[in-house]
Amino acid sequence: MTPKMKKALLSLLLIVGAGLILLPLGIVFLTSLTPPGISPEEGIFSASFTLENYQQAWHRGKFLLAFANSTFVALAVTALQIFTSALAGYALARLKFRGREAILLLILATLVIPFQLLVIPIFLILKWGHAINTYWALILPTAANGFGIFLMRQYFSTVPVELEEAAALDGANRLQVLWRIMLPLSRPALVTLFLFTFIGEWNDLFKPLIFTTKPELRTVQLALAEFQEQFTNSWSLLMAAVIIATIPVVVLFLLGQRQFIRGIGTTGIKN
Repeated sequence: MTPKMKKALLSLLLIVGAGLILLPLGIVFLTSLTPPGISPEEGIFSASFTLENYQQAWHRGKFLLAFANSTFVALAVTALQIFTSALAGYALARLKFRGREAILLLILATLVIPFQLLVIPIFLILKWGHAINTYWALILPTAANGFGIFLMRQYFSTVPVELEEAAALDGANRLQVLWRIMLPLSRPALVTLFLFTFIGEWNDLFKPLIFTTKPELRTVQLALAEFQEQFTNSWSLLMAAVIIATIPVVVLFLLGQRQFIRGIGTTGIKN
């Protein structure tokens, strides 16, 4: 088999794989355009489509407040994770101190502990701090993350030390080196961490379900779960609500996919 034939076969396999992955999303999208009162099977193969389902789903699900809450929580958690991960990752990558490897192993060990196992102690701490039914209950439990620390540590390890030494000769201290040199050079890792964190918080249902009961603190996923209970038999409205809840993370990923791929591909070069 010639190289051209191998390349064509690989491209064909990738196209088929992509089609299989996108097929369910396409069915969801076409179902969301089905006019009310028509079954999904009939609507998908008919030529009649409408955007009315999106308008009804938006108003009936009260997604405006949910979008505002999810955006605020996701951005707050993302900012805190970037801050804590950058500081801890830089310390583990560059500072020489006793117990550094042990701390790194301890941080990595936290990745295998499901969040659900920690929910009771976290709930008690939040209750002790009078943070239940507040935004703090949705932000503080995930303000730091072992994956983010490890990601930034790995990327910082790929930056040549000579750049920091040159900055130190010019009189820069550690924080100035981190802010003016390391962080600008680590944009792919920062974008990767931003996407991982934001999308994870946007899709999180567990924290709002456990730590909040006030309707004004509803997030998108909680609103979507309640919407599903109310409109179980209305597939067109339900699929429209799913598309509404999915659009922000899809757009965000498409905007940052190049930096995301570069960040993932670079962070494993050095140990």
